[in-house]
Amino acid sequence: MKLPSFEYLRARSLAEAWALHSEAEGDAVYLSGGHSVVPSMALRLQAPSRLIDISHIAELHGVDLQGETLRIGAMTRHSEVLANPLIARHAPLLSRAAPHVAHPAIRNRGTIGGNLALADPASEFPAAVLAMRADLEVTGPDGQRMISADDFFIDLYETALTLGEVLTAIHVPLPPEGRVYGFDEIARRRGDYAMVGVAAQADVQDGVISEASISLFSVSVTPVRAAATQEALKGSPLSPDTIARAQAALATDLDPPDDPGFPAERRLQLARVLLGRVLNRMEAVQ
Repeated sequence: MKLPSFEYLRARSLAEAWALHSEAEGDAVYLSGGHSVVPSMALRLQAPSRLIDISHIAELHGVDLQGETLRIGAMTRHSEVLANPLIARHAPLLSRAAPHVAHPAIRNRGTIGGNLALADPASEFPAAVLAMRADLEVTGPDGQRMISADDFFIDLYETALTLGEVLTAIHVPLPPEGRVYGFDEIARRRGDYAMVGVAAQADVQDGVISEASISLFSVSVTPVRAAATQEALKGSPLSPDTIARAQAALATDLDPPDDPGFPAERRLQLARVLLGRVLNRMEAVQ
């Protein structure tokens, strides 16, 4: 299907992007990698009169250490997330999630900022930033603010971004010694949307879990923090009994959608199986 007619403009700065967006009186969409905006326009799910290309704005690029956090620019492409050594060392859930994102052609163009702003509930990166307790840097005409990942994803394809705001970067707290990680998903085919996925990290001291952070995706309209499951892990070694207790706690955390092709109980059972698999394979970054 052909795209509806639109005006294409390239912004060279955030100030220019906001001005162009304001001129359109809300009838504009920011364009980064284009792998969500363009298909949605082809399907007539949206038809903005103006596309504002923000992919060449310098402030949106780069990965660097800033104090106690790793700052990842929103225009960092999926392939860069997969290959960047700073991300692999300090935000390993992202580098472990990246190979599951679609296929190489898409990873070479898609951006992490565009992915998070879309907030697809079956996508890997939103769950990863939630599990890492990241903060999202958002900038708009009224200034800059930080939004925790727990507060960013509001509903199906809905985020805390307000009109004209741009997601500019992701800030990941640097991990302490003894942190272990796990990520996996179940999909019908490699590159397909996941039927269920798990992102997890835990801090282990003297063989005992002192803190855990677990999120699941493709189980609700947003990525879900598994609060009861996290509590079931704390204060115990990562043993078969502890893992079984965490799996049982998922019934408290999840209320998956029920549809004829994929009943809720089946999705919950897959989540239990996948959680056990992920916890059994948790490992530290070398």
